[in-house]
Amino acid sequence: MKLGPYFLYTSVAVLTVLLTAAPASAFDGRVVTVNDGDTVAVIDAQNIKHRVRIAGIDAPEKNQPFGAAATESLARLTLGQRVDARCHKRDRYGREVCEVFAAGRDVGLEQVQSGLAWWYREYAREQPPDERASYEAAETAARSAHRGLWRDERPTPPWAWRKQMRSGRSPAA
Repeated sequence: MKLGPYFLYTSVAVLTVLLTAAPASAFDGRVVTVNDGDTVAVIDAQNIKHRVRIAGIDAPEKNQPFGAAATESLARLTLGQRVDARCHKRDRYGREVCEVFAAGRDVGLEQVQSGLAWWYREYAREQPPDERASYEAAETAARSAHRGLWRDERPTPPWAWRKQMRSGRSPAA
């Protein structure tokens, strides 16, 4: 049987995608650093340090209103604690993007429920439907109750704040 160039091209393309896609991984370990409201460092059982971006959320940046509160909240939930991380990709900064559970609680969902992070809708397609629904409901409830950053009438989302900072404009408070 003779294989045409289309078959060869398609096979190479599929193989390339499979080999370059970040495999899903899971590990448990202890949180040793909380960088901000959505990023931690975890040391696993093999003493490997993982830089972890919490999946499904975007918390205020350190210099942004509620940035310190978001960092403190994540530290209360995770710092020094054993966590279970379920990762599905790496971000452009090389961090593992993971759902993180401490004492059986989804810490990303906890941050959204407390009003100290946004549900990151841009990446909602990466969440299973039930998780998407939970995060959306948590953000709606926090907003309705004026918890955390929702005390502000129009809080600036971190993605907009970062864009403003890159453009050299002063971010809106």
